[in-house]
Amino acid sequence: MSSENNPVLTLVWTFGLMSLFAVGGANAAIPEMYRVAVEVQHWMTDKQFADVFAISQLSPGPNVLIVTLIGYSVAGLGGALAATLAMCVPTAVLAYGVSRLLRRSAGWRWPAIVQAALVPLSIGLMGASGLILALSADRTWVAGLLTAATAALAFATRLNPLWLLLAGAFLGFAGVI
Repeated sequence: MSSENNPVLTLVWTFGLMSLFAVGGANAAIPEMYRVAVEVQHWMTDKQFADVFAISQLSPGPNVLIVTLIGYSVAGLGGALAATLAMCVPTAVLAYGVSRLLRRSAGWRWPAIVQAALVPLSIGLMGASGLILALSADRTWVAGLLTAATAALAFATRLNPLWLLLAGAFLGFAGVI
């Protein structure tokens, strides 16, 4: 059966492959999720993607919930389950294999080198995720300015990010953004 005719198969293939490259967790794969869901497959719009991300982050549980919500919007409950398993199982199997390999190579130098190389990669992927989300959510110059000011405030102060989220929610409710 062709994956073009079967959205569940497309979800499994897409998120199964993506999970193997999500260094830093599911949020590091946000740019690729966006590209696939919005630009390639046209499963959702920019706004829907931003909304799905917001809901997944506000919900209790792991940040991989975005995959579940994308799967649900594409193919209902079966799509949610398939996408979630496809994002989690390959990574879990890979992590198990790598942990066994690392246990056997304790004292060698290469694991520390690989780990040190993955840190900037993870940070870059997460930065790209933030940029993609800002570009998909900010439709006006006011919203873009608010996002930039919030990011600067979060970076420069020790203010709890929940206060910033609450302020953004009130501004959105008031119709400012």
